[in-house]
Amino acid sequence: MEQSYKRGLISDRELYDTVWKNVFQGKLTYLHWNKGEAMAPTIGEQASTLLVRKIPIADPTRVFLGDVIVLKDPDNSENYLVRRLAATEGYEMVSKDEKDEPFVLEKDQCWVLADNDKLKPKEAKDSRLFGPVSMTDIVGRVIYSLRTAVDHGPVLNSHYSMRKDSSLLEIELDVNDMMKNHKA
Repeated sequence: MEQSYKRGLISDRELYDTVWKNVFQGKLTYLHWNKGEAMAPTIGEQASTLLVRKIPIADPTRVFLGDVIVLKDPDNSENYLVRRLAATEGYEMVSKDEKDEPFVLEKDQCWVLADNDKLKPKEAKDSRLFGPVSMTDIVGRVIYSLRTAVDHGPVLNSHYSMRKDSSLLEIELDVNDMMKNHKA
C-alpha cells in the first residue's frame, strides 16, 4: 500500500536549511548552565539555562561591543564565564584609579565586564580583576536566557548580533528542551 503525504506549511528552502544545519553542520547553538550574580539583572542571580550561539573564531566581525559572551575562565580554562564585551583591540583603557596608567588593547585582545554594578571587581571576576583577555578565549554569544518556566527571553546584545541571531533563534530555540535541562 502506497502512502501519500500532504505538503506541510514548511517551505522546501526551510526544510533544506534545517536539514543542512542539523545533519551536515550540526547545531549552531548549545545550552550552557550559569549560576551567580555577576550578570544580574541581564541573567538571573539564581541558576539560568542559556542558549549560546557557537563562535568558532571570535573577531570584531563576529562579536560586537555590548554582546553577552561565553569565554574561557582566565584562571581555569576548564571553566567558562559569561560576561559582556566592553572593548576590543585599539580601545584606550583608562582606570578610575589615578595610580593606574592608561593603556591600549592590543590586537586580538578584549575587555569584558560583569553587568552587576553592585559588585566589586574581585566579586565580579571580570577584566578589572584579570585584565585583557584574548579574543580566542570567546566561545559563544548568549542569545536566550531561561531563568524559570515563566521568566525567559532573548538576551539584549548589540543590534548587529540581535539581527544576526534572530533567524537562528527561530530555528534552534526550544524552550521545552531548555526546561528539561534546567538546573534550578
